[in-house]
Amino acid sequence: QVQLVESGGGLVQAGDSLRLSCAVSGRAFGNKNIAWFRQAQGKEREFVAAISWSGRDTDYAAPVKGRFAISRDYASNTVSLQINSLKLEDTGIYYCSRGRTERLSAAENDYDEWGQGTLVTVSS
Repeated sequence: QVQLVESGGGLVQAGDSLRLSCAVSGRAFGNKNIAWFRQAQGKEREFVAAISWSGRDTDYAAPVKGRFAISRDYASNTVSLQINSLKLEDTGIYYCSRGRTERLSAAENDYDEWGQGTLVTVSS
């Protein structure tokens, strides 16, 4: 059984930095793509970033490109999301998810396991 547990969320001010972590337990961490999505209150969940199973390829949504950085650590089975220069619009619940396709994808349907999420609140 695969379990994904997010951590690192909190209340921060605009311009601050934050590092989210996703601990993946169970089999098939090393050969699966992992992605972060987020959902703001009253809005649909949206893609944020993804990293390939090898760690060599990454993809970012346009609003976060240049501010967010996704990485993975095979020793600890963890995927991290470094968030810099936080903006009010970054507020939301951040979810990590495990991919079920070989190619990197921004589509929710291409991910089959999800964590419970961690809340990030950015204040002015």
